[in-house]
Amino acid sequence: MAVSQPRQEKESEDCSLLPLVHDIIKCMDKDSQDVHQELTKLKAKIQEAREQISNMPGVDSSPPEQQQQLATLQEQVRTKNQLLQKYKSLCMFDVPKAS
Repeated sequence: MAVSQPRQEKESEDCSLLPLVHDIIKCMDKDSQDVHQELTKLKAKIQEAREQISNMPGVDSSPPEQQQQLATLQEQVRTKNQLLQKYKSLCMFDVPKAS
């Protein structure tokens, strides 16, 4: 669980670019010298988003390949649900009765 926690924190991290754009506009309105610093932050945020997108699973697959994978997985779920219903109907499991 310790391994998944940092990943969850990173996924829940704010990925919005609007606050950075807003800060850039404010700096430009004030004729501030911080514009370059804010632009650098924006560039870094965009690069981080690009890296996250390139690391996403399935990005390297074409839409037809993804559709094929989806159809395969849906068929597996259907088969497993049918098996589950079959085993449930056999009543081989001792289900404790609530008293």
